[in-house]
Amino acid sequence: MSETILAVEDDKGMLTIIHALLQDAGYTVFTAANGLEGLRAFYNARPDLIVLDIAMPVMDGITMCRRVREVTADVPIVMLTALTSESDIVAGLDAGADEYIVKPFRRSEFLARIRSVLRRYKLKVVPSPITYKNGHLEIDLAARLVQVEGQEINLTSTEFRLLELLLQNIGQTVSTKDILEQVWGREYLGDTDYPRTYIWHLRLKIEPDPKHPIYVLNEPGVGYRFVDHRSPA
Repeated sequence: MSETILAVEDDKGMLTIIHALLQDAGYTVFTAANGLEGLRAFYNARPDLIVLDIAMPVMDGITMCRRVREVTADVPIVMLTALTSESDIVAGLDAGADEYIVKPFRRSEFLARIRSVLRRYKLKVVPSPITYKNGHLEIDLAARLVQVEGQEINLTSTEFRLLELLLQNIGQTVSTKDILEQVWGREYLGDTDYPRTYIWHLRLKIEPDPKHPIYVLNEPGVGYRFVDHRSPA
């Protein structure tokens, strides 16, 4: 059976293009014109992936994304938007989106990213036994558990893979190239803004003060590293 994708977009012309692109690529495609219709289609079709515009009437994409995440964390959500400010992208990620694609997009790039997201979700990774705990932050990679001040923090699949990679290399700088390749895939090697955007959003969730991070630090021009703040045994 082909994978099913739900595309939610209020622009009829754009929705027609997305439908044709995905259908020609072999996917089974369902469509909706706003978030409310999209929610109904989600419950009926249970798609393998959702492509979701942000700015829509009746119910916007951010609201729909949150509603879907209340039900499941297992379906990848790709935000498709013409909004390019970092605050808009962060809002989508905070609602539970795994990925974002900015319009206008190249058709080949769009399909490559859809394939990459689906592949990441299908990838069966052996859980790492690594744990980390201090007074503020607790991480159990095997249990996929992240807590801040004793409260569980919800991370998207992409955010968790990013944190896992950094923690597996604690104290060492992981290059931007390695982050892109290991978290997103080779299709993203030219998108150096991706780690910066997702690192910032990860900091919003785990750092005591995201503007003055102590855990996830950047090495300008090189990459990022996770700093160990546990007390010596």
